Amino acid sequence: MLAVAAIAFLLPLLWMLSTSLKPEGFVFQLPPQWIPHPVKWLNYLRAIQAFPFFQDAFNSFLITSLNVIGVVMSASLVAYSFARLRWPGRNFWFIVLLGTLMIPGQVTMIPVFLLFRDLGWINTFKPLTVPAFFGGGAFSVFLLRQFFLTIPNELSEAARIDGASEFWIYARVILPLSKPVLATIGMFTFVATWNDFLGPLIYLDNSKKFTLALGLRSMQLQFGTQWNLVMADSLLVLIPTVIVFFVFQRYIIQGIALTGIKG
Repeated sequence: MLAVAAIAFLLPLLWMLSTSLKPEGFVFQLPPQWIPHPVKWLNYLRAIQAFPFFQDAFNSFLITSLNVIGVVMSASLVAYSFARLRWPGRNFWFIVLLGTLMIPGQVTMIPVFLLFRDLGWINTFKPLTVPAFFGGGAFSVFLLRQFFLTIPNELSEAARIDGASEFWIYARVILPLSKPVLATIGMFTFVATWNDFLGPLIYLDNSKKFTLALGLRSMQLQFGTQWNLVMADSLLVLIPTVIVFFVFQRYIIQGIALTGIKG
């Protein structure tokens, strides 16, 4: 049953690969031709040349890398406070934080845009990167907090007896034991940021600052929807997320399996 389900999920990817290698006139051929003949490897070169692919890829890598670093750093700090420190109103504010997950992004889209406009951040990468360094998002904090609760308090107490500060305990005791969940958060952030279309569309006007998602869309608007080239570009855009998933797969499974055992 799993094999059948896997084939069903792979069919769109196989169709994408097949379409990317077809001549333009064979894309909508009936019955569909799964193995293209002739194979047009030149489609990938044409797809890259249709818009500034490498410049947009650099912009996407820059924004995504900053977001991953910002979310992992800031969310882990906030989660450590909720999980390991004692302060008045801790549980109340954690519930408030989780409550923000129920607020649709469309509700805050205009106020946030007006805020960034008044700060003079429009047409810069700041609206797409700076917020990641201020909390990392409620879901990331929740996932990290639940994992931190599974780490025995005796480890922190032993470090305090040796004279360690809270930040030292956080950096040298808690984080090294939290690699699975940190990899999970990093993976989720990478995929969400790499595939983000709406954020760059709202804040970026200069074509030199476009991400791959915007570059692909601008190519479609400029040259029309040539599906073989669109599929070739889409497959190239998909490759980094596939690589990241397979590299961190073991840590991701551990992070999800161990999160939420306690607390």
